[in-house]
Amino acid sequence: MKKSYKIEVDCANCANKMEVAAQNTAGVKSASVNFMTLKMNVEFEEGQDPKQVMPEVLKNCKKVEDDCEIFF
Repeated sequence: MKKSYKIEVDCANCANKMEVAAQNTAGVKSASVNFMTLKMNVEFEEGQDPKQVMPEVLKNCKKVEDDCEIFF
């Protein structure tokens, strides 16, 4: 399953850090962040519930960029 989320981030470098953090979250098959459109596209692993995975993605993103936000 793939979903797109609106994000809030200050710079392209921070967006890259968010992308890596999201990719390293359990339940995420792949993730990409587009700083220009302020969107995060996430593909979830088979059988994973996005409502349970996304809070973990946000927590991991805040570890590398504490003022970022993901709206889900």
